[in-house]
Amino acid sequence: MPKDPDPARRSERSRQAILEAARELVSEVGYAKVSIEAIAARAGVGKQTIYRWWRGKGAVVFDAFLALSEAGEGGAGEGGGVTLPDTGDIEADLKTVMRATVAEFADPAFEAPIRALNMEIVSDPELAAQYRERLAGPVDEAKKARLRSAQRAGQLAADVDLDLALELLYAPLYQRWLQRSGPLTPAYADALVDLFLKALRPS
Repeated sequence: MPKDPDPARRSERSRQAILEAARELVSEVGYAKVSIEAIAARAGVGKQTIYRWWRGKGAVVFDAFLALSEAGEGGAGEGGGVTLPDTGDIEADLKTVMRATVAEFADPAFEAPIRALNMEIVSDPELAAQYRERLAGPVDEAKKARLRSAQRAGQLAADVDLDLALELLYAPLYQRWLQRSGPLTPAYADALVDLFLKALRPS
C-alpha cells in the first residue's frame, strides 16, 4: 500500500507522536531525565523534526500537557484555551467543572504525567514560571471570567477577591490529590462547591 501522500497528515501524526512520547517519558523517568533525543527516539522521528516546532524540551512538555487536557473534559484547569460553562446557574456550572477536574485527576492517563510535572515544579523556579504563564494562568483567567459573570448576576458577592476565591475552591482538591489523603469523587467535588458558595454568596 502506498504511503500517505498528504504531508500535512503525516506532519500531524508526527506531532501527536512527539507529544505522546513526551508525556510517557515524563511519567516514566521524570522531567529532569527527559531529553529531546529520548523524545525523538520514542516518537520515531528525528531531532530536527522536534526543533522545527519547539525550541526545547520544556516547550515540548508543556504542549504535551496542554494537548492532554484539551483532549479531556476541558474542566480541570491544566490546559489552555478553556472556556467554562455558563448556563446562568453558577452552582450547576461549578459542579460540572469540579466533577470534570476530579475525574481528570483520578484518571491514571492524566494523573501520572501531571504528578511528575508537579514534582519538578516544586524544585525548578523556571519551570514553575512557565507553568504559571502557559498552563495555570490562562485557565485561571477563564475561571475568573465565569466568577465575574456570577457576580454580575448577583450570585456571588460583588467584593469577592477572585484570586483568593479560586484558591478556596481548588486548594482542598489539590491537597487531597497531592497527598493522596482521600478519594476524588463527584460527591467530594459537589461538597467543595456547596461550601464555596455558602461562603461567597451575597449576604
